[in-house]
Amino acid sequence: MSKSLRGFKWLVGTVVGVSLLGACGAPADGDTAPTEATDQAQGALTATVSVPKASMAANETVTVQVTLTNTSSVPVSLHKWEVPGTGLTEGRLSVMRDGQSVAYTGAHYKRVLGRPEDVVTLAPGESLSGPVVVSDVYDLSVTGTYAIRYELEERASVTALASNEVSLFIEGRRNSREETQAMGQVTAQGLSYSGACTSSEQGSISTAFNSAKTYSTNSLSYLNGTPSATTRFTTWFGTYSTTNWGTIRTNFSKIKTAFDSANVVVDCSCNESGTYAYVYSNAPYKIYVCGAFWNAPNTGTDSRAGTLVHEMSHFTVVAGTSDYAYGQSAAKNLARTNPARARANADSHEYFTENTPSLP
Repeated sequence: MSKSLRGFKWLVGTVVGVSLLGACGAPADGDTAPTEATDQAQGALTATVSVPKASMAANETVTVQVTLTNTSSVPVSLHKWEVPGTGLTEGRLSVMRDGQSVAYTGAHYKRVLGRPEDVVTLAPGESLSGPVVVSDVYDLSVTGTYAIRYELEERASVTALASNEVSLFIEGRRNSREETQAMGQVTAQGLSYSGACTSSEQGSISTAFNSAKTYSTNSLSYLNGTPSATTRFTTWFGTYSTTNWGTIRTNFSKIKTAFDSANVVVDCSCNESGTYAYVYSNAPYKIYVCGAFWNAPNTGTDSRAGTLVHEMSHFTVVAGTSDYAYGQSAAKNLARTNPARARANADSHEYFTENTPSLP
């Protein structure tokens, strides 16, 4: 049985074997490799990527076809932003040129978890196929041969995986989204607003902004203490070393500096109920807050203040974090299975700074 999201006609399709991995990225800085999950405890997926043709001109939209198949004997549930089709709007692809990763230039979101409408379930043996757009969400400005694959992190319900890798010659092109962002850029003085924020919303944002400044100040003060394998550090960032501690200290130093001195614009035009906020990492310091932001507490777990820290960490000129895992449970698992990615995960930084429940 198979599902297809928004059918796509392919001129050429080449699918090669997939490799099922214990993690999407190799451990770094002496991290140990994650333990392999069994089929009894977790479902197992395979992924394949195909391309419509071997080369794409600058005026063509670059799209790859991704197929996920549940090869286990149990149902596997994923979020809609992890599966191919129009729902996959984040950096789930690994895109490289000449052996070097190219930047993801699309939006980074903080999501609401636990909503039934955001879950896609594959029965045993079932497949799901759909297109994933590469252009305008990855830096394809340089002409060359690009290697593309799909990746998924390990979580409680499914083992991690990486698909086959496809090669595609792409003619360099400008990013139309970046041009649109530049045209709509707002010049801020300290903290300012765009997107028709009401006076009440401006008040909530200002309060959250000040609390985010307190969070980042307190986090940096903690990290300026004696480096050690504290419960708080290892819970959210995994393997302790003075180098790893220093990485997070540097991140929070930059986050604090941004809150203290950057010209920050908060935009209220997003109404999506399943999203707290989002940013474009290469467009500092504009933060778009969405429907779930207004329903969150000012401080505490998944708070407004924590959301602002999460989003601030995404900017390339700050910490350049990604969204490898959402929610406390997934963030803790990421710290155990792939500490290198935990140290680059936005929610991990948010939960470290919120520190609820409090950890020493």
